[in-house]
Amino acid sequence: MTLAAMSGFLAVAIGAFAAHGVTDPTAKDWLRTGATYQFMHTMATFACATFMNIGAKRARFAPAFFLGGTALFSGSLYAMALGAPRWLGMVTPLGGLCFLTGWAILAWSARDVDRA
Repeated sequence: MTLAAMSGFLAVAIGAFAAHGVTDPTAKDWLRTGATYQFMHTMATFACATFMNIGAKRARFAPAFFLGGTALFSGSLYAMALGAPRWLGMVTPLGGLCFLTGWAILAWSARDVDRA
């Protein structure tokens, strides 16, 4: 939960930086996209706690993929926006695969929820 809270903080800070501190349109777009996906998966990480509380115990595996995906997907976009070489963009789809895996795990874990 601490990592998720820190991720949310960082997503808001980077989104604000993109809106007010960057003039290059490509860099601004990369930062905005990274912050959007980071924030979305931060909220998904928090939702996993709710899932676990209602009986979906396997949901505990999803946050690692959501947060790992954030590091790879959003992190690579942030790095390129700040001047890292463009080849780093090859990492971005790996983060997307982590996001997809996290969502698949969450769907799988929903089968554990008591339907009574």
